[in-house]
Amino acid sequence: MKRNKLAVVGVGHVGSYVLADAMKTDLFSEIVVIDKNKDVALGEALDQAHATALTYMTNIHVYDGSYEDVKDADIIIIAAGPSIIPTDKNEKPDRALLAEVNAEVIREVMEGITAYTKDAIIILITNPLDTMVYVAENEFDYPKGRIFGTGTMLDSARLRHAVASNYNIDPKSVTGYMMGEHGMTAFPVFSRLNVQGLGEKELDKHFQGKEPLNREVFGQKVVDAAYRVITSKGWTNAAIAQAAVTLAKSVILDERSIYPVCTTLNGQYGYNRDVALSMPCIIGKNGVEQQLEIELDEKEMTLLHKSAKYIQETMKIAGTGKHKKVN
Repeated sequence: MKRNKLAVVGVGHVGSYVLADAMKTDLFSEIVVIDKNKDVALGEALDQAHATALTYMTNIHVYDGSYEDVKDADIIIIAAGPSIIPTDKNEKPDRALLAEVNAEVIREVMEGITAYTKDAIIILITNPLDTMVYVAENEFDYPKGRIFGTGTMLDSARLRHAVASNYNIDPKSVTGYMMGEHGMTAFPVFSRLNVQGLGEKELDKHFQGKEPLNREVFGQKVVDAAYRVITSKGWTNAAIAQAAVTLAKSVILDERSIYPVCTTLNGQYGYNRDVALSMPCIIGKNGVEQQLEIELDEKEMTLLHKSAKYIQETMKIAGTGKHKKVN
């Protein structure tokens, strides 16, 4: 009988939330927790193991371990490295500030993983996400499609929440997503936004909104939402953890769900292996089953190129051009 196994690498604010959410999915028989701080890994694993003795909790074998324990993992979720580095000079902490330090963290993690497996599906959360995905995908000779990032799933959830709040409707009734960078240059694909078939130009006609639907205004609402959370509690973890576990579920159950995840582009939008960013993708048992190059309008294409350029600047900070594939 197949026993699904998850490995969570890095159990700080985000990773610990991933672990807690994964424990409640009924998807995994085994979860291994890996962290540079072995005491933290042990503590988190023990804490969750104790919960399995409570009513309605699945009897999951959860334990702390090392990279050797990923050799038979089905899914690996990487949340290692600091999630934000605020500075006095930056009122709004920029994910790019993390590029140099977290690129080395991801290289270390990937070296640990690839020493034991190239079969597991790897889902990255570590920021700056797009650059970290590029490092992991392109420097370690990992099978195509089996590494991707949570991308703009969280940004897209924030977009749907903002639109739904404006019209006082359920966010799940809103179909819409962000593309590009997971960060300041993410942009809403308003040409595809709809509520049960009602498009961008129809919403204000059919719903009484708090304010008119405007691309720039609502795009900025999404970007600002992250900083509201960060400045209020110091970090974001709940929604991004849920995004990662949702992707893991799509893989384990071979759902072939479509989500805006981060992957290296392979000819889409004029980019060929020179940037990783978020676009709609089919997620199934093999990871990214297909990248969907949806047609964008002129304004959206301009924003895509702006976002790609920003990511490529961050990639330079991470030293992506200096590292060759690790075979």
